[in-house]
Amino acid sequence: MSEPLRKFWGWGNEGEGPSAEQQKGIARTLAERFGAKDLEPVPPPRIEDVELPAPRLSPPAALEAICSREPYDRAGHTYGKSFRDIVRGHAGDFAPAPDLVAFPRDEAEVAALLDWCSDANAAAIPYGGGSSVVGGVEAPPGDAYAGAVSIDLGRLDRVLEIDRSSRAARIQAGVLGPELEGQLRPHGLTLRHFPQSFEFSTLGGWIATRSGGHYATTYTHIEDFLESLRAVTPRGVIESRRLPGSGAGPSPDRMFAGSEGTLGIITEAWMRLQDRPTYRAQASLRFPGEGGFLAGARVVREISQAGLHPANCRLLDAREAETSGAAAGDAAVLIVGFESADHPLDPWMDRALEIARDGGGEAPEGAGRTKHSDAAPREGAAGAWRSAFLGMPYLRDALVCMGVISETFETAITWDRFEAFHGEVMAATTDAVKRVCGGGQVACRFTHVYPDGPAPYYSVIAPGRRGSLLEMWAEVKAAASEALIQGGGTITHHHAVGRDHRPGYDQQRPPLFAEALRAAKRSLDPASILNPGVLIDP
Repeated sequence: MSEPLRKFWGWGNEGEGPSAEQQKGIARTLAERFGAKDLEPVPPPRIEDVELPAPRLSPPAALEAICSREPYDRAGHTYGKSFRDIVRGHAGDFAPAPDLVAFPRDEAEVAALLDWCSDANAAAIPYGGGSSVVGGVEAPPGDAYAGAVSIDLGRLDRVLEIDRSSRAARIQAGVLGPELEGQLRPHGLTLRHFPQSFEFSTLGGWIATRSGGHYATTYTHIEDFLESLRAVTPRGVIESRRLPGSGAGPSPDRMFAGSEGTLGIITEAWMRLQDRPTYRAQASLRFPGEGGFLAGARVVREISQAGLHPANCRLLDAREAETSGAAAGDAAVLIVGFESADHPLDPWMDRALEIARDGGGEAPEGAGRTKHSDAAPREGAAGAWRSAFLGMPYLRDALVCMGVISETFETAITWDRFEAFHGEVMAATTDAVKRVCGGGQVACRFTHVYPDGPAPYYSVIAPGRRGSLLEMWAEVKAAASEALIQGGGTITHHHAVGRDHRPGYDQQRPPLFAEALRAAKRSLDPASILNPGVLIDP
């Protein structure tokens, strides 16, 4: 069977997501909710109608076989998957398209590509699954470079070695999430890292962007699973020693985790694995009333500090719960889940439910009993939220077709500052949405929780004006980002920095650290070809 064709302008595969009839229904619902007009979906572009700038580069003969000038490849590698990217792609604007797309088959070809790009003054853009929502895979603007080459790691997609006794595996960086789990499944193992982009993102991309997975506590960030890595830089190969832990100076692994393709191209890594869970317990609790979300937040804090370590601890405010179908809009919803490959989970769930009920949460008697199952729960509020979570990127494409602004931003803050911080961020973002769009919805949920603070994730849906969507988005985004930084939060908890978060990141990072990062860049990438403008300027 042939592989599904990926959209060159938006998220996922062609033909997937809301149908034409469903899109019309969504448009009617939003028009009624926001009092908006002209939400009729506009069809997306066809690749035959897209105009691309002429390629400025020609690869040397030795690399010709792995390089493509095809319009579909160039258009599909122009952008990531942020709102700004989808709007430009839907409009048929592919002006920043890379001149070439390279598909190296091994590490030697990665090194050869970097050698050529350095000599030719060509920007080299590492590309995993292209799921960046922060402008992390876009070629630099202007004429400072002779051209741009998108280096797609998709052919480096195998699990090379499994160490069952240590529960670890050596894995190539270009493997997509489903393919990785498919290769681990026969061994009874899992990486257990499931970001929302799981279907269309890669191991190397997760490491390079310090990805956060779906699970809410304990091992949530990809660097928690990283045992060692191997990366190709313009100066040569760096390979760290494989160890369960080490106190030998600053970690080379941590240097590349979060480097966003600016220091080198990660080609493989040894990753810590886990046995596949077979015991699961899940429960949903309602926190009704106007103060339900903050009451739920206090419960989440107590659960996170009790040492229970739930796999899922997702708090949705009333708007978020209504949008996802988890509730009717009259209550915040807390979804708590536990899983194990070793033992039943009733004692942990009983204590979590006790804490939640003491804090005002409502759950039916008998909720959360352990089930012996290899599959995640799909029923009730938890199932509704899970379905909405996985379908949201497809829905955003549909909203762009309707001229609707749909944006998310996330952060992290300590518990002592959370309530005031949340109020300020909601007020600033709601004010910007009202001022710029005339109305709309701002909602919040917790994606991850720690003993010392939560990671709030904010969603914006608002009517836009066709032809002005990017300007409207930029104004709302700037107001929200300013509120995050001024309130003491991080500009990003798991979405990475890219180009979109650079202004906030430049304010957040210490100046001397910025100098040290630039020095590392000069040492590893003397010609400054790797992902210019992401994290730091060339």
